Amino acid sequence: MTSSPPTSSGSVYDALIVGGGHNGLVCAWYLARRGRKVLVLERRGVVGGAAVTEEFHPGFRNSMAAYTVSLLAPDVIRDMELARHGLTCVLRKASNFLPTEDGRYLLTGRGAAADHAEIAKFSARDADAYVRYGERLDRIVPALRGLLHATPPNPKGGLMDILNAAQLAFGLNKLDIEGQRDLLDLFARSAGEWLDEWFESDPIKAVLGFDSIVGNFASPYTPGSAYVLLHHVFGEVNGVQGAWGHAIGGMGAITQAMAGACREAGVEIRTDAEVAEVLVENGAAVGVRLADGATHRAHKVIANVHPKVLYERLIAPEALPETFRNRIATYRSGSGTFRMNVALSELPRFTCRPEAGDHLTAGIIMAPSLAYMDTAWDDARKLGWSRKPIVEMLIPSTLDDSLAPPGQHVASLFCQQFSPTLPGGRSWDDHRDEVADLVIDTVDAYAPGFKASVLGRIAFTPLDLERRFGLIGGDIFHGKLSLDQMFSARPMLGHGAYRGPLKGLYMCGAGSHPGGGVTGIPGRNAAREVLHDR
Repeated sequence: MTSSPPTSSGSVYDALIVGGGHNGLVCAWYLARRGRKVLVLERRGVVGGAAVTEEFHPGFRNSMAAYTVSLLAPDVIRDMELARHGLTCVLRKASNFLPTEDGRYLLTGRGAAADHAEIAKFSARDADAYVRYGERLDRIVPALRGLLHATPPNPKGGLMDILNAAQLAFGLNKLDIEGQRDLLDLFARSAGEWLDEWFESDPIKAVLGFDSIVGNFASPYTPGSAYVLLHHVFGEVNGVQGAWGHAIGGMGAITQAMAGACREAGVEIRTDAEVAEVLVENGAAVGVRLADGATHRAHKVIANVHPKVLYERLIAPEALPETFRNRIATYRSGSGTFRMNVALSELPRFTCRPEAGDHLTAGIIMAPSLAYMDTAWDDARKLGWSRKPIVEMLIPSTLDDSLAPPGQHVASLFCQQFSPTLPGGRSWDDHRDEVADLVIDTVDAYAPGFKASVLGRIAFTPLDLERRFGLIGGDIFHGKLSLDQMFSARPMLGHGAYRGPLKGLYMCGAGSHPGGGVTGIPGRNAAREVLHDR
């Protein structure tokens, strides 16, 4: 990598965004709406980053990586008028379906009375506790939701940062003392400890605890995993708090609607435009050089890529402070996710509930207890993957007939506890099919005949997710959601306010506050800061 740019071509943009994922598109739109001249450069042939819909088997389309909707900010949906640009989201008819190893099942998300009856099948005490559990979270989530849209204060960042910190603290102080205690628990403790204190039966703890290990290569008993659980309950769909849904046409429908809004606002979007280097002159980011040698200059360069991609691959080392480089080298990223899409000749028939029904629209969790999840993590840590993996399956074609031929279906398999790097120097390229077979067999054990119904599949190891979508270590959050990598410390203390260590350099991706998920919030927040620095 050289720091001497070729001759610049074309005009100078007000803002240039590296990466056409959803946060980059959101950031671009908010800037263009305020009259800025914006260019978005995307490495792949389609915008959307990890939120794309593609054909993976003849006649079968599905969301390739990100696969379900909840966390997308209502402000972003409203401001960008995504519905007018073609986005339609529908609610799942049930939230979660968990088959148990003894032939029973737990089905949640069909209303308070139905949930109470379902949980009471395993524990009447837990059915009552679930109501109180929801009430406690309902007190905490609104207080935290405001923090998602706030710019984190930087230490010693000046008077405005001090005032911002005071304002944020005042918002959390609205919680009563019990709410503040719960909040502290959720930030510092493990999900397993938290849930064990609330419930006694394995199925409800497994359904709730699954969120604590999604995108988190850890045991549900790892300290800090309770926050990962909390991170997944911030969302809503169609005004229903905490609900999960499906974008008609897959997750790519979201980013295509965003791209349409951007183009309408005057944003220039270029695909097949891989950025090879951020150009730095006199300590400031002034543009980029593409892999084909072309250069584009801008007053502001905004990175919608993983922090390690930005600072270790796109910027010359000598352009960054040594202490900054050392810290980025230790930035932790790796979620242990194995992702599959499968084409099915028919719907699966679960032993515990073989008939079709609302349970097939839910998130189907094949991990019957927290102990099972803990063992899976320990297995993966030692061997590279779990011999009994954690699998969540969604069948979006039960809600969206545009994804598969009539009478046939597609399923998303989102699998946890697969080490980002395999021990012994082994490569994921040599074990992809072996592990994909294991995942299929895991589902088949709960739904006999599933394996025979698979017409085609595509599998992404953690390494594949890194290569294809820029998710370092397969990390769906662009970095672990741990206390040392959150809020003002995301991606690093002193640079949590979306501003990089170089003048004119900003960050708008999931490696900045508030982290991962298809939210659009980092992009919206970053645009606000760029406009503030005009």
